[in-house]
Amino acid sequence: MTDEKAPESASAPESASAPESASAPEEPAAAAAAAPEAAPAQAAPTPPHRPPRGPGGRGGGGGRGRGRGGERRDSGERQREGDGLIENVIAINRVAKVVKGGRRFGFNALVAVGDGQGHVGIATGKANEVSEAVRKAVEAARRKMLEIPLTGGTIPHEIIGDHGAGRVLLKPAATGTGVIAGGPVRAVLECAGVRDILTKSLGSTNPHNMVRAALDGLLRLTTPRRVARERGIEVEAIPYKPRQEATRG
Repeated sequence: MTDEKAPESASAPESASAPESASAPEEPAAAAAAAPEAAPAQAAPTPPHRPPRGPGGRGGGGGRGRGRGGERRDSGERQREGDGLIENVIAINRVAKVVKGGRRFGFNALVAVGDGQGHVGIATGKANEVSEAVRKAVEAARRKMLEIPLTGGTIPHEIIGDHGAGRVLLKPAATGTGVIAGGPVRAVLECAGVRDILTKSLGSTNPHNMVRAALDGLLRLTTPRRVARERGIEVEAIPYKPRQEATRG
């Protein structure tokens, strides 16, 4: 009796453990099924969109925006102010004054101002700062503007201007020639409205001497109408052929 019942009692634990082993694989499966559902809730927030770096983007050098890579225009010349005058900074020199305690430095600016239609003036300004020196020179040049005769876009005749050691040759040119001149003389001619001219420096290369020599030549220009009026004759009696058609007498 006892021998037959022993196997039954031994099999009882096996049958009881079977459901436990069967339920064990179901727990990982349930956890794996719940994991995708919880993943979206625990996902990290997406970073905000950032513009690309490089040309045209943030930090790029080729864009037209107002960021760090936007266009920036700095020039040593100030063109076409509010009243229509052209202002050209020709030269800026640093000067020093020797005093008891050492040397005091300042700046000297040479500026040309004109309206581009036959009126031009030049002046210098001196101050401890560059901007203040330029401002003083511009104000002085506006007060010293003079009228010069023009024949179309060039000058009426050839002339040589002198000032100190500076000598500048000015020759009229045909339409389309352009302003053939160096930096200091070119600034004065552009402010005066001369579009076609040939020039040559024959003396000192100091900007102050060259500019004043060029202005001296421009102020001594004359026109056939003015010469005819001084001589008391008709304009047709003067053997003169301009390079361009006259627009100012």
